[in-house]
Amino acid sequence: MKVLVTGSAGFIGFHTARKLLARGDSVVGFDVVNDYYDPTIKEARLSLLEKEAAESPGDYTFIRANLADRQAVEACFAEHKFDRVIHLAAQAGVRYSIENPHAYVESNIIAFTNIIEACRYAEVPHLTYASTSSVYGANTNMPFSEHRGVDHPLQFYAATKRANELMAHAYSHLYRLPTTGLRFFTVYGPWGRPDMALFLFTRNILAGKSIQVFNHGNHTRDFTYVDDIVEGVIRTSDKIATPDPDWDSSNPDPATSNAPYRIFNIGNNNPVKLTTYIEAIEAVTGKKAIKELLPLQAGDVPDTYADVSELQSEVGYKPETPVTEGVARFVSWYRSYFNE
Repeated sequence: MKVLVTGSAGFIGFHTARKLLARGDSVVGFDVVNDYYDPTIKEARLSLLEKEAAESPGDYTFIRANLADRQAVEACFAEHKFDRVIHLAAQAGVRYSIENPHAYVESNIIAFTNIIEACRYAEVPHLTYASTSSVYGANTNMPFSEHRGVDHPLQFYAATKRANELMAHAYSHLYRLPTTGLRFFTVYGPWGRPDMALFLFTRNILAGKSIQVFNHGNHTRDFTYVDDIVEGVIRTSDKIATPDPDWDSSNPDPATSNAPYRIFNIGNNNPVKLTTYIEAIEAVTGKKAIKELLPLQAGDVPDTYADVSELQSEVGYKPETPVTEGVARFVSWYRSYFNE
C-alpha cells in the first residue's frame, strides 16, 4: 500500500513509518520539523528513515511542509494516491497548551481540517488519526472506556484532540469517509521526545541532577511502549472502519456510529505508579534519583488506565511490554545515542 504518515519526524510517526517500510509499504512522510523541542533528534530520525528506506522494498518520499498550509497538503494529495492516511502530526504537550494555545489551533485544528478535507476529496479508503487519553479529563471511572462520554477536558490540548474526534465523526457521517481515532496512553521508548518524563528523568539521573516529581510521585500512568502503540496504529489502519449495525440513536455509543467511525484506546492496561517508573530507571542506570517533590500541576490528571477490550476484540491485539523492559530499552538507546 501507499501510506501517508504525517508527523514522520516525530516520535510515534517515525516509528510507524519505519514499520510500514519494513513490511514493504510505500510511505510518504510529511512534517514541518518545528522547534517545539530540539530539532536535532527529529533530523536524526529522518536520516535513519532515509537509510532504512534505501534497504526496504517500499518507496519513501519526505515532504517538509506545514500541514496548516492548505496548498501544501493539496499538492501532496494531487501528486500521490493514498491507500491509507495515518495522521500523527500534532502539537503535543499538556502544559505548553496552557502557555501557547494558538499553536494548538494551527497544528491540531487547522491542520486536521486540511487533512480530512484532502482525504474526503481524494476518497481515501481510511483515515486513522491520533487522539489522546487526555480527552478523559475529569473522568475518574476507571479503566477509561471508549463507551463513556469525554466532554470534560482539563486543558486546551485535550480539547483540540476531542475536537478532532468530533470533526472526524461529522466527515464520516456526511461523506462516508471511514475514520478511526486512537487514544494513546503515555507513550515512551527509544527516540522519544526530550520534553517527556522518561527522557528528562534519565538525563538528570545519569548526570546526578535532581528530577522534578509532580504530585509527590503519586500519579499512576498507563505507560505504553512505543512498539505496542505502532502495532496498534498499523492494525487499526489496516482494518477499515465500518458502521455499527447495532448503533442506537436513542442510546448513542460514543465509540461507534451508524457512520464508518471508530474510537479505540491503545494503552498497556496496567497502570504503574510514577515512583515505580522512576525505580525502573534507577535499576537500569544503577543510580539513585534525587527527587524534588512538587504538587500536582495545572491541567494534569492524577491517574490513567486504559480499557483495551475493544482493541483486542476488533484487531486481536493488546499492548504487553512491561515497564521494566521498555525502560531498559530506552536507557540503552539513550546511552548509545548520546555516547554515555
